Amino acid sequence: MAIIARVALADLDELIPLMRGYCDFYEVAPSDGALRALALTLLERPDTAGVQVIARAGGGEAVGFATLYWSFSTLAARAIGVMNDLYVAPSARGGGIGAELIRACETECATRGVGLMEWETAPSNARAQSVYGRFDAARTEWVSYTLPVTPR
Repeated sequence: MAIIARVALADLDELIPLMRGYCDFYEVAPSDGALRALALTLLERPDTAGVQVIARAGGGEAVGFATLYWSFSTLAARAIGVMNDLYVAPSARGGGIGAELIRACETECATRGVGLMEWETAPSNARAQSVYGRFDAARTEWVSYTLPVTPR
């Protein structure tokens, strides 16, 4: 069983390598500075932007994280939480930490009064899907698109 808590400023040096591992898995390469800036934004604006939670194994080492962003859904006609990131270090997988991180995000949503949490994963990520299938979450058939936008 891991200890799950909101990310604090003191966690950043251990969080960034986990965020890097997550990015490496999806074959993207934002700079460590950009990852730190994102984490700092969430630390500074948890009520409007979102929150991150970090998982620590019994010895105290950081082994996973999840990022939850606050958004809205017209289809649900309410505020929602979007769990955009969920990552557990390879050495810590298979012990239930991913499920604990999901529960922590669900608790963050419930505490905020948000009645719906959404997330997605790559179709090829069967390991993640096996964890997600343990929850009372409906798998959707939506197709996601990503459009890069140049600031003007």
